[in-house]
Amino acid sequence: MDVHEYQAKELLGSFGVPVPKGAVAFSPDQAVYAATELGGWSWAVKAQIHAGARGKAGGIKICKTYHEVREAAQGMLGKRLVTHQTGPEGKPVQRVYIEVAEPFDRELYLGYVLDRKAERIRVIASQQGGMEIEEIAKTDPDAILQVIVEPAVGLQAFQARELAFQLGLSIKQAQSAVSTIMNAYRAFRDSDAQMLEINPLVVTKDDRVLALDAKMSFDDNALFRRHNVADMHDPSQQDPREAQAAEHNLNYIGLDGEIGCIVNGAGLAMATMDMIKHAGGEPANFLDVGGGASPDRIETAMKLVASDEKVKAILVNIFAGINRCDWVAKGVVQACGNLDVKVPLVVRLAGTNVEEGRKILADSGLKLITAETLAEAAEKAVAACQGKLRAA
Repeated sequence: MDVHEYQAKELLGSFGVPVPKGAVAFSPDQAVYAATELGGWSWAVKAQIHAGARGKAGGIKICKTYHEVREAAQGMLGKRLVTHQTGPEGKPVQRVYIEVAEPFDRELYLGYVLDRKAERIRVIASQQGGMEIEEIAKTDPDAILQVIVEPAVGLQAFQARELAFQLGLSIKQAQSAVSTIMNAYRAFRDSDAQMLEINPLVVTKDDRVLALDAKMSFDDNALFRRHNVADMHDPSQQDPREAQAAEHNLNYIGLDGEIGCIVNGAGLAMATMDMIKHAGGEPANFLDVGGGASPDRIETAMKLVASDEKVKAILVNIFAGINRCDWVAKGVVQACGNLDVKVPLVVRLAGTNVEEGRKILADSGLKLITAETLAEAAEKAVAACQGKLRAA
């Protein structure tokens, strides 16, 4: 789960990470009021969306008067901001963050990520702040500093000091940086975060270190014990289909293809997508219905996939272990009876109660395309999508 910049800064601030003064606003009037309350001579008006590269897309404006603050907020709120991270559809701007614009001398990069391969938290830093870390890794990999944190003892102060001096900070600046690095690590660890990026981390003219921007992502599986984080969820920033799937505990990710997939198990779902591509098609989604898929759950998945206007064929691929093929078959029949499914439906069943499942489909009278193997199912789905195959 991602959060907005102002929410990440609130969280970091509660752990002692210094951040500029700021306030969130939902209207131009609130933006002006926030600027007057914050004080100062200039302010940054920042569109709040779950994506980076906002500055290049016009989502960050520096304003020197209250009139400019109002105009900047008015130009962002209610619009869709398109960056290279959002895709051409962009993301809706429903709030802006008004922040005191403090002058600074240097921009640094500081990030924390859960390295699953190393099974450790990895701290990443660079003197080249304000740039995307992927770009730094491509153009100047030697500029990236990394520390692997031993989970038994956590990030140690000496490691933070080494990072601070490797970033070229003075002794006074390093003292502030060490505190920031340690406190940001605690915020990451104690909030069950998967990613924390402070870019840029700036050094002000009076040698303070501030988190000028912040991005955080959290482990969905830990939200049950992080209610303060769960309350930060903004469904407007999520694909509506993914939001609907989450309500029914379905693992769904929308893609750009034309063949909808309903599969049980993440591994089989990935294999199904690969086979579709191998057969010359493009998957429209990743969807894992899980191990205990009831008929109602299958119907919900079918409704979700069929709601995608790009979908020209649907492939149901079930290998039943914990699941049962007869449940899945009942769900397919139930869904086709309750929904107006206008695209070809390819069904491949294997595993527990497969014969019973196939009999239910055969006796249903539905026009379905069946397959014995995954390869056959993928080929038939692609053919159906292209109009070369119809149900008997």
